[in-house]
Amino acid sequence: MSAPLRRVLLSGLVAGVLLFIFFRGMDFSSLLSAFGSAKTPYLVGVLLGTLVTYALRAWRWGFLLAPLARVPFRRLFSVTWIGFMAGLLIPRAGEVVRPYLIARGHSLKTSGCFASIVLERIVDLLTVLLLVGAYAYVLPLPAEQTQGPVLGMLKVGGGLAGLGALAVLGFLIYLKMREASALRILDWFAGLLPSRFSGPVKSALRAFTEGLAVLRASPKHLLAIMGQSVLLWLSISVTFYWNNLAFGVNLPFHATFLLIGFLTVGVAVPTPGMVGGFHEAYLLALTQAFAIDRNTAAAVAMAGHALSNLPVLVLGLFFLGREGLTVSRMAHIADESARPEEDREVDALTSAAPPGAEGRSL
Repeated sequence: MSAPLRRVLLSGLVAGVLLFIFFRGMDFSSLLSAFGSAKTPYLVGVLLGTLVTYALRAWRWGFLLAPLARVPFRRLFSVTWIGFMAGLLIPRAGEVVRPYLIARGHSLKTSGCFASIVLERIVDLLTVLLLVGAYAYVLPLPAEQTQGPVLGMLKVGGGLAGLGALAVLGFLIYLKMREASALRILDWFAGLLPSRFSGPVKSALRAFTEGLAVLRASPKHLLAIMGQSVLLWLSISVTFYWNNLAFGVNLPFHATFLLIGFLTVGVAVPTPGMVGGFHEAYLLALTQAFAIDRNTAAAVAMAGHALSNLPVLVLGLFFLGREGLTVSRMAHIADESARPEEDREVDALTSAAPPGAEGRSL
């Protein structure tokens, strides 16, 4: 059994367990009634909000890549959809597929482009923690907020996650600002590996460090990235706000900041299509933090998952076809690219794409 298949089967098992917990004790007649009463205009708004969100992701990614290469927005837009679609089908595949597709069209190292994905994740986490912190410490708590232990636990967890994100960011800044000395230390550790691994690892570390070039960008550029991140997560908040309203869950807009905190934890569980983790996190947020009826909360969670992921799946597959790739080849890329010593084999594999395939999404 191949490694990708084992990962998919294991993640599918985890998803099944979470869905069992999600549906346990559910009143399915009430669940269907909740779906029947949903307001269509708000659901359409969720779909449109998802399109805006991924456009903002592509726009910000261009700023993260700018010191390496000026990638046209249309190219970033299509690869962003492909990458997140890959992550829905194969857990964590998007983190490899996205930088690979950009690297092969702009004479860049995949490891260097991967650095932009790492920075993207850190900025996302810091922005989410900023919004959760604003909810917990600055903005007035909604009248619907329950007085249980949920908020306290989230504060502690958010604080620890924030410290972790800042520690990683601090290390990356050190790696870039003290590049020569940092690489000497990392090379020494890489030298402890067997010879067939040490060379590729050293090469990948150098390319990754080059990919951190945005950390030396001007303060104006860095502020622009942070502003884009806030705008991006406010867009996500709007989609969940509309999703709640569609089912009569009339919570104030800033209550979605707390919801996003829950969902960030839920989608970190590696399951296909975020199934199970997303649902259970949404359900816990609405029922435990705001005492929303369980059946209504379940309907809201299911709609939110479907409407925020269906466009990703459809458009991702559309753009994947324009790249001249298939889902199976994409899975192979994700598996092979994770091993630096096999980069040449991956290049050979994907060179079979039709001539000009890289540019058809421009």
